[in-house]
Amino acid sequence: MDVLKSDFITQGPKIPEFEEKIAKYCGAKYAVAFNSGTSALHASYFSLGLSSNDEMITSPITFVATSNAALYLDSKVNFVDVDSKTGNIDISKVEAEITDNTKLIVPVHYGGNPVDLKELSEIAIKYDVKIIEDAAHALGAEYNNKKIGSLEYSEMAMFSFHPVKHITTGEGGVIVTNNEEYFEKLKLFRSHGVTKENLKNSAGGDWYYEMQYLGYNYRINDIQASLGLSQLDKLDGFVKNRRKIANIYNEIFKDNPYFDTIKEDENSKSSYHLYPILLKNQYESKKREIFNKLRSEGLGVQVHYIPVYLQPYYEDLGYKKGLCPSSETFYKKEISIPMYPTLSDVDIEFVKEKLFKVLSNIQ
Repeated sequence: MDVLKSDFITQGPKIPEFEEKIAKYCGAKYAVAFNSGTSALHASYFSLGLSSNDEMITSPITFVATSNAALYLDSKVNFVDVDSKTGNIDISKVEAEITDNTKLIVPVHYGGNPVDLKELSEIAIKYDVKIIEDAAHALGAEYNNKKIGSLEYSEMAMFSFHPVKHITTGEGGVIVTNNEEYFEKLKLFRSHGVTKENLKNSAGGDWYYEMQYLGYNYRINDIQASLGLSQLDKLDGFVKNRRKIANIYNEIFKDNPYFDTIKEDENSKSSYHLYPILLKNQYESKKREIFNKLRSEGLGVQVHYIPVYLQPYYEDLGYKKGLCPSSETFYKKEISIPMYPTLSDVDIEFVKEKLFKVLSNIQ
């Protein structure tokens, strides 16, 4: 209400206040907020200098935005298969996909479960390749006792504020970085490439501004930022509740005959944006039936994700089925069950009852 009554609906003081609070939470120097996570990814790839002569590496078990943002810059995407137990990029397969044109690796912290960034960074350093973390799922997650976004092993990290994420600004996203050059480029890119600072030509007057890059209108507004500030105060509680629910699920589902679950690495703490189950082999071919029956029982299940390169647009670019076999198998097995911080004990019992009811009756 204070924002609505103020002189600034957009491009006002709440945006830098929100950005500073996000940066401090993650342990980064800078943050730049955008109107979506997709915009944020696009800007981060641009600020790194990704262009038509470059290639980037990522996982296909992600939302299409991760790779689309490279296509916006006319770069080539090389998909690396996932670890079938976690859905995260299989680091042992990354090195084989690096070429002389590889400029960027984008690991996706699937479901909020961190990738082994130290191991990945050793490969990146060897080949002089940069890392940008797609941490859309991972706000509040930890790796080696540091928050994701602390950037010990990467140049930048992106978080999403879509309504299904840990905190929301309605729509929105942010890039955190420790690099001042990237920070300045990110700010320019989100606002048409236009600036009144660090001018290249002589100013004709106080009105003077310059367009220095071909940027976009990717700005977030003060209304969204004020919502984000309010949500940030609740973030640790949200993550704590998600982890508590995940631990209950883990105990309930231990050694069940129908599906496996994803385990945390000992050096990681997942923020549990998702709680995926992976159907055992004998149930894999029945996934559609299982999914439909779970929904008909009132269970809000979803699938995360169809491998990106199986989308028609990517098929038209020449990507073929079979490119990443583990990713395709992961997709065939994966169903995401309800995971949100206000799930009650009654809700959890409902999830358990419906899951076991449906699966026990699958022939």
